[in-house]
Amino acid sequence: MGEGVALGIVQETWHLKAACRGPASALFFPPSLPERRDDREMREFDAKCICLGCPVQRECLDFALRVREPHGIWGGLTEAERRRLLPAAD
Repeated sequence: MGEGVALGIVQETWHLKAACRGPASALFFPPSLPERRDDREMREFDAKCICLGCPVQRECLDFALRVREPHGIWGGLTEAERRRLLPAAD
């Protein structure tokens, strides 16, 4: 992502209220080593449970869609789930 994206999140403050801040943040991104499907599904389920109670879930999802974040769970949705919400590329 370019400089504009990095500056955009610095100017926004919603992430300071995110329920995923802290040690649980590792749940929201895949590990660096391959992960079994059932492990991935459990990790994603746990992350989405955190998102359910997050006071800034909508802002998080809006941000991820706006910058087309390609990795991780944002606003309670995986990469594939967010892609389905985006308009098809021309």
